[in-house]
Amino acid sequence: MIRPDLAAIPAYVPGKTDPEALKLSSNEVAGVPLPAAAQAMAEAAAGGNRYPDMGAAALKNALARHLGVGAENVAVGCGSSALCQQLAQATSTPDNNIIFPWRSFEAYPIFCRITGAEPRPVPLIDGAHDLTSMLSLIDTATSLIFLCSPNNPSGAVISTSDFRDFMAQVPEHVTVALDEAYFEFNRDEGAVNGQEVWRDYPNVLCLRTFSKAYGLAGVRVGYAFGNPELVAAVDKVGVPFQVSAVAQAGAIASLKHADELLARVEDTIDVRDEVADRIGAQHSQANFVWLPFDDPEQASTIAGQLAAHGVLVRAFPEGLRVTVTIREEADEFLSAWDAVYSAP
Repeated sequence: MIRPDLAAIPAYVPGKTDPEALKLSSNEVAGVPLPAAAQAMAEAAAGGNRYPDMGAAALKNALARHLGVGAENVAVGCGSSALCQQLAQATSTPDNNIIFPWRSFEAYPIFCRITGAEPRPVPLIDGAHDLTSMLSLIDTATSLIFLCSPNNPSGAVISTSDFRDFMAQVPEHVTVALDEAYFEFNRDEGAVNGQEVWRDYPNVLCLRTFSKAYGLAGVRVGYAFGNPELVAAVDKVGVPFQVSAVAQAGAIASLKHADELLARVEDTIDVRDEVADRIGAQHSQANFVWLPFDDPEQASTIAGQLAAHGVLVRAFPEGLRVTVTIREEADEFLSAWDAVYSAP
């Protein structure tokens, strides 16, 4: 027997891939893992006949030092998306509802449906979270709220002051997930930083990933940090051995060389606003820019035209998202963009 509500769970749709095209559809980085990380992963793969450390103790300790927290404050998972799902499962049942911004990370409504909870999406305002409307939807059955800063796909951030004002009105029974998958690309000094606020809110769990700035999307490893009770709950519903030995080794090595690796982020920062200005997109604090449209067909049409010129971007009913990586790839995208818009 299959769950009767399974048909209501939307399928996750990844960015398109074509080996002959420039892929700017999945917010990946252009650079491969650092040599030290690649070597560590190769060595770990050589011992692939053994199970990985299920508790990921070495990685949790490395992350604890990196974040300035205790190891008991850290959870790791198969990407931060897995941890988002585990948080939903740890906090929510069919008797609950989950609030999230929309458009935002495509998997939020999936996580809601997996737990059987009622999804309560809240439309963005000019790309930003409508925190007032999110607060208005909270009731005694609300179990979880997802916040995404920088938001995917709009690239907008939540300010520290707005976050604190919001949390002052969130009841203690509601868990708040602060999804910071694109944290390393943010240069807005007024934006909320999970490391600076989580200790003030026992019902907040912050989530980050090695998939984006660290360039380890292919090995799947993310992390969360917050109070030990939330961390333990997230760990309890995780799949056993979900973070491979290869992923753990790559993440640890990447943290050891974080300064070198994150210097690559500056390539993205340097060209991000230039790309946005050239195509009339919204400025972003992530590794992509967002071009909203009123016509739900327009983004799809433009994405198809760009694909014909060898560049893949991501179309949503609400707009077009373009990954920004390095100047060479940005120039290739802009050349395709100019070709599309100069065509008769």
